[in-house]
Amino acid sequence: MPALWIAHVTVTDDEAYGKYAKLAGPAIHAHGGEFIARGGRYVQLEGNDRKRNVVARFPSVEAAEACYKSDAYQSALDHARGASERDLVIVETTE
Repeated sequence: MPALWIAHVTVTDDEAYGKYAKLAGPAIHAHGGEFIARGGRYVQLEGNDRKRNVVARFPSVEAAEACYKSDAYQSALDHARGASERDLVIVETTE
């Protein structure tokens, strides 16, 4: 079953986070991920507001998790640590 990688982010250092974004995209694509939302308009209805929201579709939960654990993504993530506050979840779809 396909899965969605859903991230809610507050960026605290634009320059460092930009380096993360530049490296994260190729790592996500390399694992079959495809962005379906990346920082667009949103409406916060409940919970904590984070100004950046990203959704990527992967072929499976396993593919999304493998991406997260990959050396390429972890190298990208090094730039986001300390440059953002993030919540990230992988959710299997019903498709």
